[in-house]
Formats: sequence, structure tokens, C-alpha cells
Amino acid sequence: MAIGVFDSGVGGLTVHRELTRRFPDRDFVYLADQANAPYGGRGGEEIVELTRAGCERLFEAGANVIVLACNTASAIALRRLQQTWVPEARARHGRPINVLGIIVPTIEAATGLPWTYERTAVDDKIEAIDITGVFCTAATAMSRVYEIEIDKRREDLAVFSEPCPGLAGLIELGAPTEELKVVVEDHVDALRRRIGRHPDQAILGCTHYEIVADLFAAALPPGTPVIHQPTAVADALSRYFERHPEYDLGGSGRRDFLTSGKAGPQSELVGQFWGAPLTFTPA
Repeated sequence: MAIGVFDSGVGGLTVHRELTRRFPDRDFVYLADQANAPYGGRGGEEIVELTRAGCERLFEAGANVIVLACNTASAIALRRLQQTWVPEARARHGRPINVLGIIVPTIEAATGLPWTYERTAVDDKIEAIDITGVFCTAATAMSRVYEIEIDKRREDLAVFSEPCPGLAGLIELGAPTEELKVVVEDHVDALRRRIGRHPDQAILGCTHYEIVADLFAAALPPGTPVIHQPTAVADALSRYFERHPEYDLGGSGRRDFLTSGKAGPQSELVGQFWGAPLTFTPA
């Protein structure tokens, strides 16, 4: 049995790497749906079906708990799968299984509040509004999940999402750093012009963007806090497993990397991020 990590491509490796650091003895299986990446420009029903198919493949590979290390899949597909598909899959596989997302931990980190908290009244004495900028795919921006959920918890935080179409695809293909730098700077400046100033904190709302987190940090004003999803997700998963000891997660330290796309070595950019060459096998 294992912890499964799913993404449309290599961006989820940012979450995977932090999870393996947090749970070094557990078994992991990673699946990149590179044949269909990126998800950000796809329709909602297609994203749901692709995510369901990827999760089913991970359950077949022995995963008991799957982390959707993809903001687009978490924003568009997760609730549907949890409500309508996971119960059926749990009965069919005959063991405890679940699918978790990465947006809830990110919002907890951004607000400093638990997911269960919802403000009940408007405070007329708010003296200042802080701005959170979310850099994400077009599909995540259209879902408005960060705006909606953060507003439920913090009326002193205004959220502006900046869709970055094409950026995840460039990272997936291993584009040169100089090319990525220009694209990142353009999106940071576009958000600045739209809101009239730089955000007080930023969320990298696509796990691909974590691979180039240094470029975002350089484009933002020095010292701007950046919410890093891998750390937030690892913290939340630690708490989840404390509450759910029924999951068998393996203990051999196994690491499997699967892809629906072209198997073999990944790009040099991914190798540099990972710290060593990385090869995927066919899913």
C-alpha cells in the first residue's frame, strides 16, 4: 500500500518531494498525466474525468490515499469525486481509500485559520485590507475558489487571481530559465497594474510554479511572503494521518514514478529541481 500523488504533469513533484521528506519510510507512487497536460485550459467535465481516471490508476497501483497535487484538479474535480465516486471506489476496492486536495491546506496557511472556521459577522472596524495575489491556471482563476473560500474566513484579506496561461506548459517542457523569467515578470507586473500595487502576500496556485519559485520571489518586492503549497500540504497530511490510523501506507520507502505520456527521462529543468535525473515508467 502507498500514498499516491497525482498531477497533470511534473508540477506535483514539488509536493511529492516534501511529502517524501516528511514521511521517508512510507511508500509512494506518483502519476503524471502528461498525455493530457496541462489541465488549465480544459473544460470542467473533461478535468473531472481525467482526474477520476488518474485516481483509479493510482488505486490499482496500491495507493490508499491520493493527494491531488494539482490546483486545477483540486478546484474543479475534487468535490465531485469525493461526493459521487470515492464511496463507490472504496466499496469496489474493498479497503479504506480517499482522495485529498491541496487547496484546503493552502487556504489554511494563507488565512492562519482552520478550514472549519467561518466568520459570522462583518466587523466595521477593519482599518486596513491586505491583498493576497494568486498566480494560477485559467481554470483555477475561473473557479474563484481562493476568492470565495478566503472571504468566508477573513474579511481583511482581498484576493486577486492572476491567470498565467501557458506557464505550466513551458515548465513542463523544460523551457530555458530566461524565457520563464520574462513570463513570470510579465504576470507579476500584470497583477500589480490591475490592483494598483504589489500584493502583500502571494500564493503560487499551481504546483508547476513551485519549480520556478525563485523567479516569482525575484519578480515580487523583496520580503513578500509566498505561501508554499508543498509545506502546507505536508503539514495538513500529517494531521490527517493522525486522525485516520486506518490507512496502510507501506513502510519500505518505495518510490514509483508513472506517466501516461512518453516514458523515460524528464527534462533537465525537472532534474535540476529534483536534484538528480528522474525517469518515469509507463502508466
